Amino acid sequence: MPLTPFHIAFPVDDLEAARTFYGTTLGCAEGRSSAQWIDFDLFGHQIVAHLKPGSATDKAHRNSVDGHDVPVPHFGVVLPMDVWETLAERLRRAGVAFVIEPYIRFKGEVGEQATMFFFDPAGNALEFKAFADISTLFAK
Repeated sequence: MPLTPFHIAFPVDDLEAARTFYGTTLGCAEGRSSAQWIDFDLFGHQIVAHLKPGSATDKAHRNSVDGHDVPVPHFGVVLPMDVWETLAERLRRAGVAFVIEPYIRFKGEVGEQATMFFFDPAGNALEFKAFADISTLFAK
């Protein structure tokens, strides 16, 4: 089945901070917007930052995965490896603080993948990952 664009709406407490982070830091093209929300193109997927004053989350729940405390909930995109590497470098140059630094998870196992986690200015957790072999995306 061909992939179709995913849509997610999430709360932010400052639309201008979201515009800078998603538009400038991540390089997402901006779509429609209003005084209450902004659409962004995240690698072909529609994400929408909705203003919810005071929405900065408390400490996120964490689950242990491959020896790292993964923040839950989180969202992101599975990218080709070269695009993932370019994004990781872009984020480093922008001074983004990683919750989990870019690394290879499940090394040598089925489902080996590159991953990185960080928070947006409103405290939403994001994960971007890549597989050397995308056919192992759902492998057990």
